Amino acid sequence: MRNYTPFDQIVMSTDTALRTLFGEPKITEREYPANNISDADFSAQEQKHIAGLMRVNHCGEVSAQALYQGQSMTSRNNDIREKLQQAALEENDHLNWTKTRIDELGSHTSFLNPLWYGGSFAIGAFAGAIGDKWNLGFLAETEHQVVEHLESHLNKLPGGDLRSRAILEQMKTDELKHATTAIEHGAAELPPAVKTLMAAMSKVMTSSAYYL
Repeated sequence: MRNYTPFDQIVMSTDTALRTLFGEPKITEREYPANNISDADFSAQEQKHIAGLMRVNHCGEVSAQALYQGQSMTSRNNDIREKLQQAALEENDHLNWTKTRIDELGSHTSFLNPLWYGGSFAIGAFAGAIGDKWNLGFLAETEHQVVEHLESHLNKLPGGDLRSRAILEQMKTDELKHATTAIEHGAAELPPAVKTLMAAMSKVMTSSAYYL
């Protein structure tokens, strides 16, 4: 794997940030999970609710992308950096899928995305700087909390919304894989206080993004 200079990393991170927030992120060639699934007829309230849930999920993917970029920039282990970048690419799929679903529902992504991106990037950079086992531990815990969050959204979707359900199910599978990969590469168990703080920060983000 090529060793990038600090300047290279800054340029790439800036490009990723702009693509994530305002452009088209680089994605894999995986198929959109909702392809070939018919949409149901929803009431105006149901459609608004689904859009809010998917906006939250899109916001979470914006934050995940920033987190991975920050972690990758400060990690000192090339193998771990490569794993983080691969995970980031898959997270871009999620970013694209949730944005597509929001567009289908005639709604908008969160106006607060730049704020969440900046904060998540800083957290990721700090996690990477304090050591690879903690970097991976932070990644594993983040993914575990995301899986719980996705499960709650699957329970909140209207029964007929099979398109959104297919998207979230595939996202859940990917997030579990990322957590497993982090653990297999030596992730440290985070202190309970850190896990609680992470969950509280996530609650603030999700509560805001549902409406904004």
